[in-house]
Amino acid sequence: MPSRRRSLTVLVAAAVLTAPLVTAQSAPAAPATAKPGHGGGSAPYLNAKLPVERRVDDLLGRMTLVEKIGQMTQAERAAVSADPSLIAQWNLGSVLSGGGSVPTPNTPEAWVEMVNQFQAQALSTRLHIPMIYGIDAVHGHGNVYGATIFPHNVGLGATRDPALVKKVGQATAEEVRATGIPWDFAPCICVSRDERWGRSYESFGEDPALVVSMETIIDGLQSKGILATTKHYAGDGDTRYNQAIADANVGKQWFEKQYTIDQGVTVTNRADFARIDLAPYVVAVNEHRPGSVMPSFSSVDWTEDGVGNPIKMHANRELITDVLKHQLGFDGFVISDWEGIHQIPDPTDPTNGGLTPYKVRTGVNAGIDMFMEPNTAKQFEDLLLAEVEAGRVSRARIDDAVRRILRVKFQLGLFEHPFASPNKVDQVGSAAHRALARQAAAESQVLLKNSGHLLPLRRDAKIYVAGRNADDIGNQTGGWTIAWQGASGDIVPGTTILEGIREVAPRAQVTYSADASAPMDGADVGVVVVGETPYAEGFGDVGGPECGFCTPAQLEPKSLSLQPGDKAVIDKVCSAIAKCVVLVVSGRPQVLTDQLGEIDALVASWLPGSEGAGVADVLFGRRPFTGRLPVTWPRDAAQVPINVGDHDYRPLYPYGWGLRTGHGGSKVDRARDQAQAAVLAGRARGDWAKLIADAEHALLSGDPGKAYALLTKVARH
Repeated sequence: MPSRRRSLTVLVAAAVLTAPLVTAQSAPAAPATAKPGHGGGSAPYLNAKLPVERRVDDLLGRMTLVEKIGQMTQAERAAVSADPSLIAQWNLGSVLSGGGSVPTPNTPEAWVEMVNQFQAQALSTRLHIPMIYGIDAVHGHGNVYGATIFPHNVGLGATRDPALVKKVGQATAEEVRATGIPWDFAPCICVSRDERWGRSYESFGEDPALVVSMETIIDGLQSKGILATTKHYAGDGDTRYNQAIADANVGKQWFEKQYTIDQGVTVTNRADFARIDLAPYVVAVNEHRPGSVMPSFSSVDWTEDGVGNPIKMHANRELITDVLKHQLGFDGFVISDWEGIHQIPDPTDPTNGGLTPYKVRTGVNAGIDMFMEPNTAKQFEDLLLAEVEAGRVSRARIDDAVRRILRVKFQLGLFEHPFASPNKVDQVGSAAHRALARQAAAESQVLLKNSGHLLPLRRDAKIYVAGRNADDIGNQTGGWTIAWQGASGDIVPGTTILEGIREVAPRAQVTYSADASAPMDGADVGVVVVGETPYAEGFGDVGGPECGFCTPAQLEPKSLSLQPGDKAVIDKVCSAIAKCVVLVVSGRPQVLTDQLGEIDALVASWLPGSEGAGVADVLFGRRPFTGRLPVTWPRDAAQVPINVGDHDYRPLYPYGWGLRTGHGGSKVDRARDQAQAAVLAGRARGDWAKLIADAEHALLSGDPGKAYALLTKVARH
């Protein structure tokens, strides 16, 4: 019941404080006598010794409507970099960097200088309110060259290691803070239910219980002074694949195609929505207290009232205000996604893809507090001002939004310490952080098949390495790395998997040929590293548009099956060398059932990040394989979507599957080992996959006894 008490306290406080704030709107605000960080002054809001709510009350009472609307507005770096004085002119509350939006040069020092320059403009305004800078650091500080790139969330979910994930959050926060940025648009606590979704790798997995267990990353981020953002509220990973759009995309130019599942519609009943999509937010808000929440681009269509009337999440007052803020007691602020309210349908102007008065008031009245308007900040401010003056948005709603924003800024200490120091830039890409990323990469590896106990490999073996993803750090880091969609090639410092193999096994005789054209004579084992090229939202949708502005390698159609070239390399190596290991570097499962017979050992490597030596660590036994599938690995593409809990559940590998090369572990670990051994020996029941997946869900739901009982049923007796 503590969440209800906190929720009630927040609501009562808001109700008590709103009345005088509305009347203060018409009074001229008294200027402060000192700037933040300059030793205080006569204004109570500048006194760090006062309670936060007292400071918020004082500052809010001094602000004009125009200043309040400015606090609700966020512009993109590129929109103000040529003329930073726009930050002061527009009273901006925030600035962001989108994916790939970086200063020149892209160094930690340049980031600090840029953010401080923007901050100086914010502090030059009448009330000296600091701005807050935000960025997508979704697997490390990926926009910054030289930063540590951690495995994407799907790989972190495979580790089943909440303590490690918290450390990843802390390390990410230290690097983000070192560049002068206090706000991270992460983590994504979505539950990915369809691997055709181009953002599925941003999810920790398909099971709400797994996602909840990984929310320690929020604690890690915020323990180091970073404002975390849980996203995308809610249901973004549960949207329905649109086959009609996929069919219509065939034969079109990439720029004519539409997304097939991203930003789509979650068609569901309220009970399933609460159980699957909302559940991670309940725990996040009650136990981890993120300072901000970002709504999803997607819509929800309740089946209780018939399908066909979806509501955009950015317009959903019920879910944002009634559920998130009131029922769950969320007391941070809600930030829109990139031009999120632009997608709200305007019944009076249905073809307008930009801003309209209707979209602005609908988003504000739904409960969004700050608006990510990258290139339309001033237009948004003007429209919102007109809507308030016309009475279509209440001043109380404005005050509530600004109160939430100011509260977070005070809590972060921005008024006392608005400027960043360049003294900690050496934390970016530090040896300690890279060692942690290497550990995370190792723990994320999932051993799916290991015939004859081929793995771990001997460190003095003659090894033939092939495949396009063996020596491509861009492919192994994936999307949201340097650029929005990522990029193939040598884009960040780090070690590729091939370099990791040579580092971990220096006595091995390693031959490398990406296309397997080099002679294979004398090789003891082949290691083939295949998979996907980078993508992010929209352009990663199966059947969706290719990324026409990305590297040539990224132009390939997105699929749940390996590309023809990858299949050919597997066939060539595995048919010529007696022992063959295949590593799949990808953001989602890749169907390779037809080739499984020629593969001796199969590893799901996910997107391991910048430290490829972590992959080599488990290949050669420096660390054991311990990872387990965070999502179901389908037998064929026609099975998708397929998830734990499905009635008809017969995948190639179930959720929770993962062979171990170490020993020991818990009673449940040993029972899982025995269950998987029974499957591999042909001694398992027909419903073995369902039993293993259900056991994993039970374990993560806090019932190890049930998990053990289910696993012991796998073997036929």
